[in-house]
Amino acid sequence: MKTYSRPALIRMLALLLACAAMFPGCATKKRVDWNARIGSYTYDQAVTDKGPPDKQATLSDGRTVAEWIEHRSGSGVSIGTGFGAGNVGVGVGHSIGSSRNHTLKLIFNKDGRLGSWSKD
Repeated sequence: MKTYSRPALIRMLALLLACAAMFPGCATKKRVDWNARIGSYTYDQAVTDKGPPDKQATLSDGRTVAEWIEHRSGSGVSIGTGFGAGNVGVGVGHSIGSSRNHTLKLIFNKDGRLGSWSKD
């Protein structure tokens, strides 16, 4: 059986912890059946569950349209250069990117109950 020195064991443990930190566990969220909530789910329940909406409007017929950003996704490219001498360094960078928000839109009837919904 091979024995390792104390510094080697510490390095292996640090590497193992670093690898473990790169792969966090994924928590699965239970999917909401919004169709089952039509007619019973209220605006107040939505605010309690999801927090205040990111956008909201009351229509002339009394309905309330509320929209929550559920997930922000984006992609981008970063380009940078840098140089240094001694204790002095200079860096220049430029980023180009785009993003897309995934939203949940809930429309509540005049009585505050869910009438329809959509996801983008």
